[in-house]
Amino acid sequence: MTGPAEEAPPDASRDWQPHAREVRPWRQRAPRGPAADRRLDRITVALPPYVAGLDLPMDRSLAAMTTASAGDLSHLDLVHGRTLSALNHLLLRTEAVDSSKIENVDASLADYGRALLGVGANASAVSMASATAALTRMIRDADTSRAIRPEAILQAHHDLFRRTPSEAHRAGTFRTTQNWVGGSDWSPLGALHVPPPPETVAGYLDDLFTYANRDDVPPVVQAAVVHAQFESIHPFIDGNGRIGRALIHAVLRRRRATRHLTVPIASALVAHRERYFAALGDYRDGTARTMVAMLASAVRIATAESWVTATRLNEVRGAWGAAVGGSRPGTPLHRTLDLLTEQPIVNAALVAERVDVPEDEAAAVIDALTRAGVLRRAPRSRRAPVWLAGAVLDEVTDLSDRIQASSRRMREARPG
Repeated sequence: MTGPAEEAPPDASRDWQPHAREVRPWRQRAPRGPAADRRLDRITVALPPYVAGLDLPMDRSLAAMTTASAGDLSHLDLVHGRTLSALNHLLLRTEAVDSSKIENVDASLADYGRALLGVGANASAVSMASATAALTRMIRDADTSRAIRPEAILQAHHDLFRRTPSEAHRAGTFRTTQNWVGGSDWSPLGALHVPPPPETVAGYLDDLFTYANRDDVPPVVQAAVVHAQFESIHPFIDGNGRIGRALIHAVLRRRRATRHLTVPIASALVAHRERYFAALGDYRDGTARTMVAMLASAVRIATAESWVTATRLNEVRGAWGAAVGGSRPGTPLHRTLDLLTEQPIVNAALVAERVDVPEDEAAAVIDALTRAGVLRRAPRSRRAPVWLAGAVLDEVTDLSDRIQASSRRMREARPG
């Protein structure tokens, strides 16, 4: 027996339709966990509103925030997007790494680099590298198709989990069973959020894609709502957070708020994990403003710090040229220095492929750059040697740290 959906009472502070609640029968497929989990026979699922035709009412302050953040992002993209392609690689990887950290997936940058090269790394590093592939795919598809497409999301989810043995069988498929967020591992007992039943997922996603492909909604507002709605639907058994945050960038790219760059928005969100999760809770309770304002702030902070990084990357490249005593454009040495601003973790095979030289010549270039202090050999890489461009990797870390610190300062400066 299914209980009726309960609508929340009117609330003047709300600006969005709250999720309805519906009591549904529950039964474990196989009795597992503590007695309380095994006895559970009813759960309350959250039913999001359909959003395709909804519009968020905004006061002057919120409208100004969203407009300014989109404008800042577009200006950075206009100035540096075409001329400094290395910047996008660094920003993209910073975003993927910090989006993974929100899910408590972390690894050293050296291990992450090994995973990107496919030369062996721990499970967390492989997961972070897979998140980079998923993010890249979704942004590229939105850029080329000018649409947010279910096919791209499924392919990105496949990218995310195809290298995870425990999840590979579900990679690239929407869920067909009930899932939940938080609480017990064995049942929805004590869950923070129980998404809509699996048979409703297809309809909710059709509605979400319709909203995501509208052109009459401010881009930052659209990205925030798409993200929050996707997290509420929770259409996958695992990976919803990382795919959902990649959707933010896909929406911004489809709307041409950015044409070349991917600023690390997740770096600002990871600074306030609890506030971020609370903003998702507000959305489910009928207040979308919290998530919209948080995303607008994250975009502005990430954009400002990315300007700093763009300047520093140019300085690093100049310092490398001086360290090797100068290099002629077109030579393998010069092209490898350019490559390192995009790919700061390399091996001889990658350099040979990207610079188009034999592998022994690539090894000689790497040796010269190591002697000049541009590269250093990664620890624990005797069997599969990997080299690190420390100056760029330091900037990856510093960019993330600066964004998080700026986000915390802004939060502390606000009254209340």
